[in-house]
Amino acid sequence: MSEHRYDYVIVGGGLAGVSAIDGIRERDHGGSILLVGNEGYMPYDRPPLSKKLWLGQKRVEEIFIHDKGYFKDKGVETVFCTDVVKLDVAAKTIACKKGASAREFGKLLLATGGKPRKLPIPGGDLDGISYFRTLDDYIALRRTAEPGKSAVVIGGGFIGSEMAAALAQNQVRVTMVFPEEYVVSRVFPKSLALAIQAHYVERGVNVLAGDAPTEIEKNGGVFVTITRNGARLESDVLVVGIGIAPADDLAKDAGLAVENGVVVNEFLEASHPDVYAAGDVALFPYQALGRSMRVEHWDNAAVQGKYAGRNMAGAREAYTHMPYFFSDLFEFGYEAVGEVDSRLDTFCDWQEENEKGVVYYLKDGKVRGAMMVNVWDEVEAAREMIRSGATIGREDLAGAIG
Repeated sequence: MSEHRYDYVIVGGGLAGVSAIDGIRERDHGGSILLVGNEGYMPYDRPPLSKKLWLGQKRVEEIFIHDKGYFKDKGVETVFCTDVVKLDVAAKTIACKKGASAREFGKLLLATGGKPRKLPIPGGDLDGISYFRTLDDYIALRRTAEPGKSAVVIGGGFIGSEMAAALAQNQVRVTMVFPEEYVVSRVFPKSLALAIQAHYVERGVNVLAGDAPTEIEKNGGVFVTITRNGARLESDVLVVGIGIAPADDLAKDAGLAVENGVVVNEFLEASHPDVYAAGDVALFPYQALGRSMRVEHWDNAAVQGKYAGRNMAGAREAYTHMPYFFSDLFEFGYEAVGEVDSRLDTFCDWQEENEKGVVYYLKDGKVRGAMMVNVWDEVEAAREMIRSGATIGREDLAGAIG
């Protein structure tokens, strides 16, 4: 075997990529594995970057998924701080940089994740803007976002809302700017979203809903954000969290099927039989919902990565898992599963209005998703309800979970 040929190559040093190692090793104890990541760190969990690290509930050294000994024990060669610049599916090779030897693969996993969406406005590329996503972003922001400083957070979705809460809880003066009518509008029903938004205001966050930045300037070390509604916001820190785009350029350039991510089948195979994809970058058939989806959450990356690894090693197992996700916004915490989309019909079964209960998301009388608000350990019950596909009346939903 060539010293540059591997049975398995994993492109992406995040949770999906490292989970694939466990999947491979469950079926193939001796095959050669190469893991290539573009960050200067071993794989780490991403959720603490906007949650527990800010609240003192974790330290940076505690977010790494495995230590160096894990990779040695699993017989995995690792290359970090490296971008894969070319994938040749015909030759079954990857190239990491000009002049470097190509690496051949038997099976390849694309676990390249996502990249932050950038503001397409004047000043959107200024140095110092935090398009928050990585450990380096956390370290840099933690250094500058000191108590008493001011911050503008652009975006009212998952990452924007989490970062605004995290900064406010660290005595940073926060202004949120987002174009929607209320926070996390794609997920929360209006009444719940407005109640959560009121918590932000109570905690000192200045919320500018229904507005958007049109230009960003920098005056010395101070950012100046000019908005559509005429606000001129000065801040020491500027954080942008307006979502991610799938990092699928490598797949696209290689001629693989790409459609809002790398298109895979139920076995997580891409349009080439020896190439797989998992995690944020994969557009997969969500079996319980009967539609293709791309899921940008921790549980999906962990489980889907492992399935991909097992299938690369010959398991041929359909990915039927229903991933859940979670968030914490001040005292408001939730777990959710399925199609959690506020455009669906919603029914709120509250034990305490907007504080504790279950929000159901329905279509044609069938539960498509559920959000457990400050109700814990009920994700599996919600999964069973969604999988059943049964038509259910609102009166039967009261007290069904929780």
